[in-house]
Amino acid sequence: MNETTGYQVALEEIHHTEKKDAPSGTAITLAQGIIRHHSILKEWNLVGETEGSTSSIPITSKRIDPAPGTHVVTYSSTIDDIQLTHTAHSREGFALGAVLVSEWIIGKKGILSMDDFLKF
Repeated sequence: MNETTGYQVALEEIHHTEKKDAPSGTAITLAQGIIRHHSILKEWNLVGETEGSTSSIPITSKRIDPAPGTHVVTYSSTIDDIQLTHTAHSREGFALGAVLVSEWIIGKKGILSMDDFLKF
């Protein structure tokens, strides 16, 4: 969407009320990925805590129950909205991810990130 004019991007993340961090790590990672591939966007801001600018991605964080996790990326224009939504229906996927990373990391040294794990 970098070359497409007229669209503003925003993120929304919804989690259960026991989740302490806002925005979530996943929302931050999504924002950083968009920023990395966009010529105008330079940062993200948490709606309600910091004031945004034309070069920042607003992230709205909601905490409700029950809500294992939802992330929505929205590109809005005066003509339409384009949305990509991921909704977790349970925490099983998060548990499976933790097991897979635990198995993968055995024998590795240094500082590693999810980017390292997700390389195919």
